[in-house]
Amino acid sequence: MIVRILSEGQWNLPDEALTELNALDDAVEQAVAANDADRLAAALHELLEKVRSGSELPPEELHDSDLILPSSDATLEEVRELLSDAEEGLIPG
Repeated sequence: MIVRILSEGQWNLPDEALTELNALDDAVEQAVAANDADRLAAALHELLEKVRSGSELPPEELHDSDLILPSSDATLEEVRELLSDAEEGLIPG
């Protein structure tokens, strides 16, 4: 699966990573629901670090992304907007 982190790049992760990504996504959603910027920063950091543990794709190779995640410095409002556009959090499933 190809995952894009906005303003960073794309990573290739095995499909098996989806379960862990979903759990980390839940923590992001809970932080936004609680309106807790510090908790969001920590949850987002964990989520993005998991994605970065995959194989980074060269910037000159463009692939359709299966998932698109906010940048590490995204604000509560930016993540809230992304969540409002999604039906099942940042990561469906």
